[in-house]
Amino acid sequence: MFDDPQSPAWEPLLAVAWSARDHAHAPYSRFQVGAALLTSDGFIFGGCNVENAAYPLCLCAERGALSAAVAAGLQPGGLVAAVVVTDVAELTPPCGACRQALIEFAEGLPVLLANRRGRQLHRLENLLPHSFTGGHFR
Repeated sequence: MFDDPQSPAWEPLLAVAWSARDHAHAPYSRFQVGAALLTSDGFIFGGCNVENAAYPLCLCAERGALSAAVAAGLQPGGLVAAVVVTDVAELTPPCGACRQALIEFAEGLPVLLANRRGRQLHRLENLLPHSFTGGHFR
């Protein structure tokens, strides 16, 4: 279902991600990002980046969506798919911090990157090889 970047299954996630992106607070960089996460129980959570004049306090779209999903009860292993949208020419993957946060909830997560011109499908484990997970504590 989520193994083809053109699959219609991505459309609801893309709609949520683009809608969230429209609400991004990016007055400094003007780099608006939207994200959407699909959980195993069928819910879609959106997020957008929120900048702050004190840059270390900024929140990425992916972690915003993840926080909303966790607040609604998401447990590790509960993510099914992720989408990240921007309106720049180059498709934009999640930053390292977001990759690390997402891998806590789904190591085999399909991640669709999209802009107004194209789409590209990745797997989270390929975006974050040799990741540090809870399994390292065992």
